[in-house]
Amino acid sequence: MKVKISAGFTLIELMIVVAIVGIIAVIAVPSYQKQISGSRRNDAKQSLLLLQLRQEAYRLENDQYANTATLGMPASDYYTFTVEDDGVTTYTLKATAKGSQMSDALCSPLTLDQSMNKAPAGCW
Repeated sequence: MKVKISAGFTLIELMIVVAIVGIIAVIAVPSYQKQISGSRRNDAKQSLLLLQLRQEAYRLENDQYANTATLGMPASDYYTFTVEDDGVTTYTLKATAKGSQMSDALCSPLTLDQSMNKAPAGCW
């Protein structure tokens, strides 16, 4: 009598593989999205710090700080940059999340003022 050797996978083996892939996806995807969100936030913080340097350079040549239109804001798919409370001695730079970055609600908006006060503190 010949023994037939099967060269395939059983349904149970396939279901176990699908379950393992599902478990890995449930763990990995949120972690990946959190890393992406943090990376975009770091880009926004870097842009705010560069805008601060531009504000100080503008103030050296003028008798006040620049407004949003004068300073020129960086283009971003994830943040909108503005200057608020601009005046002779004060300004506040603000980065407000937009689009898919709005899921990072605890860290929006990011602000930076002339005295290096950063908010929200836990996001800097």
